[in-house]
Amino acid sequence: MRAPLRQLRVVLEMIKFEHTLFALPFALMGLALAAGGWPGWRTLGWILVAMVGARSAAMGFNRLVDREIDAANPRTRGRALPAGLVTPRFVALFVAASSGLLLLAAWQLNPLCFALAPLALAVLLGYSYTKRFTALSHLVLGAALGGAPLGAWIAVRGSVAPAPFALAAAVVFWVAGFDVLYALQDREFDRATGLRSIPVRLGVHGALWLSGLFHLGTLALLALLPALYPPGLGWAYWLGFTGCVALLAYQHAIVRPGDLSRLDAAFFTANGVLSVWLFLATAVDLALAGRAG
Repeated sequence: MRAPLRQLRVVLEMIKFEHTLFALPFALMGLALAAGGWPGWRTLGWILVAMVGARSAAMGFNRLVDREIDAANPRTRGRALPAGLVTPRFVALFVAASSGLLLLAAWQLNPLCFALAPLALAVLLGYSYTKRFTALSHLVLGAALGGAPLGAWIAVRGSVAPAPFALAAAVVFWVAGFDVLYALQDREFDRATGLRSIPVRLGVHGALWLSGLFHLGTLALLALLPALYPPGLGWAYWLGFTGCVALLAYQHAIVRPGDLSRLDAAFFTANGVLSVWLFLATAVDLALAGRAG
């Protein structure tokens, strides 16, 4: 029994389970907007289960299919699979169980969630192959995370509307923008091994410019969101939006063509704060609107 539990701990560390919280605030934001506040605890619980299952399946599958690439890359060769700390079979079983968890949660939520769950899984798992044939893999990763607020909205309402699509698209460009920055670390390795990325295709300067354009797209869509959300959003949301502007500007200020040393700060700290900050600002805005109503 100890060996499977030990392998499970290794897998949870391998997929950075704690980073499930990275996309969670946007899922909660979609949930809160759909409900105009908070839904019942049952709906919230199954959405959280779906989020954990989705991200665990995606990250586990990525590590599984990339294990040979990771073994060849000096930056990633210490990861659990290349280092032999966990077996491919165990990771495959973990991915299957996580996928099943997502499907179970979708089935418990509503028929539309369950019908769309296989499509969500296709995007989540398919991303891992995209860098083998397209430099636009960053946008596919964005789509994988962008499904979180859209899925949460559907879980609450059982239908779609323009507002969650705008929020999902904002997340797509947000993720693509910071993933382009993160891919700068592996530009030379990716070029040598034939992997595709924006930094390989456009070079460092071109990648920085495109990342900035992606993030401008994020801000444009977030600015559009209140107009697409029928009750509207007030000053608290716009305070959150202002924080997003500052945090995205900070990322691009500290990542320079000749200095990538602060890339981890841009990737983890600024983006983690951004998602939590915007969700909290939106939650406050909805709470104030509810009291006023």
